[in-house]
Amino acid sequence: MQPVGTYLAELNIGRLVAPTDDPRVAEFMGALDRINGMGKRMPGFVWMMEGSGEPGTGNTENNIGDDPQFVANLTVWEDVQSLEHFVFNTVHKQFYDRRAEWFELMADQHFVMWFVGEGHKPTLAEAMERLAYKQKHGDSDQAFGWSYIKEATLFREKSCRPIAAE
Repeated sequence: MQPVGTYLAELNIGRLVAPTDDPRVAEFMGALDRINGMGKRMPGFVWMMEGSGEPGTGNTENNIGDDPQFVANLTVWEDVQSLEHFVFNTVHKQFYDRRAEWFELMADQHFVMWFVGEGHKPTLAEAMERLAYKQKHGDSDQAFGWSYIKEATLFREKSCRPIAAE
């Protein structure tokens, strides 16, 4: 499914249940650097938006509206297998499984993937457009979720039940 000469981009957004300095999200906030650092060292990792996963970073290019509790994670990977391995076969999975403790249930879809040309670093605005496209049209070659990719085997085996629209 992945076109030759492309990488896989992904956007995952969420809204924390409390401000970043609140004890209810302290464990998540305290693990961000470790999880992001591990992701950057994974085979197949290509690029991460600066401040990914860090709400209210002050970098206006990474903000979603004016809400400092929104978290945006935007990364690029060589292929779906690389991203899937990081998400479901590392310590990241422990945090993925506990996301309901730290993030509000979102009524709309909050995750999208799409293919980008090698060397392209998507902006948050571009990623939000892909998410809006997926919300309006469903999975397509333009914007899709895990279930659209037949190569995504770990998602089918290790994903926990959805807690939000996906």
